[in-house]
Amino acid sequence: MSSPHQTPIGVGIVGLSARRGWASRAHLPALQQLDGFELRALSASSAESARQASEKYGVAQSFGTAGELAAADGVDLVVVTVKVPHHREIIQSALAAGKMVLSEWPLGNGTAEAEELATAAAERKLRTFTGLQARSAPVVRYLRDLVADGYVGEVLSTSLVASGGSWGAVFSEDGAYLLDRANGATMLTIPFGHTLDALTMVLGDVGKVTTVTATRHREVRYPQTSRVFRPNVADQVVFGGVLSSGAVASVHYRGGRSRGTNFHWEINGTDGDLVITGDTGHLQVGEFSIAGAHGSDAELSRLTVPERYFDPALQELRGTPAYNVGAAYAQIQRDLTEGGSVVPDFAHAARHHRLLDRIERTAEPA
Repeated sequence: MSSPHQTPIGVGIVGLSARRGWASRAHLPALQQLDGFELRALSASSAESARQASEKYGVAQSFGTAGELAAADGVDLVVVTVKVPHHREIIQSALAAGKMVLSEWPLGNGTAEAEELATAAAERKLRTFTGLQARSAPVVRYLRDLVADGYVGEVLSTSLVASGGSWGAVFSEDGAYLLDRANGATMLTIPFGHTLDALTMVLGDVGKVTTVTATRHREVRYPQTSRVFRPNVADQVVFGGVLSSGAVASVHYRGGRSRGTNFHWEINGTDGDLVITGDTGHLQVGEFSIAGAHGSDAELSRLTVPERYFDPALQELRGTPAYNVGAAYAQIQRDLTEGGSVVPDFAHAARHHRLLDRIERTAEPA
């Protein structure tokens, strides 16, 4: 177990832009709410872009490359928020500089990269963290405890249907990146991957696997122009399996959005049922509610997530995509100061990559 780390933790973000992006929408607001962190440096696609972001956000140090950021004094934790194909090189430079790393999920562009990075971190005995922040969501943590405390009795089965969003009939300005499997950022790895990680946290590991995949949107369009893209990634993923507990599981992700159901997850047991619903298939960022019934209950009732599952320091972020990221940062601080290991590390990420690989390898085309 690592020795406790003193706060504040100096953070350097790779990919914090003055214009847009996940880092400015989620990581920056989260860090601004937490006393245990200090954003000390950033890097962007160029020195000029980094300078503009530094001025906008009031960050002391700006760099044109991730390697310069990783080598900077005062940076304890390098946060990687760029596109997946760039993860490996950036993380390698951070590990070589002896820095802790928090990387967005997916960790690598494929399992081999993830395993290589996990091995490199272990050899250097460096703390690492992976952005599988659905695990930090209050609704998921409450759900885990309900199941563990026997609310449904023995879990018999679970079924989930959800919409993937970006993999529908149209794509956004930057969305073509998601439609080429060579980039490692697909519906299988992102919304399906985040949600499956949360599902296994609540219900246990996956054993047997069967899968069907299909690409039903053979041509997709960018609405503002006549540009057409032909995806080579699945926009239908149907997963069936048996969990380590013996419970039967089924998950169906569909590209785009539905006029009907965009997230519906049921957990059925010998003494009760739980239903989780929301308006997006991205469990890691959306807002979700739980209904349940057990024992002699005749019908489902709303189950409000108790306040103890929420961090008071993040009150201003409730209802935003930044909340779960902030909750993960807060847990990272506890892990470092108390010597814990709750937030998924690179070894966990490599295992999850292997599971998604297994799912994809077993897939039969529809």
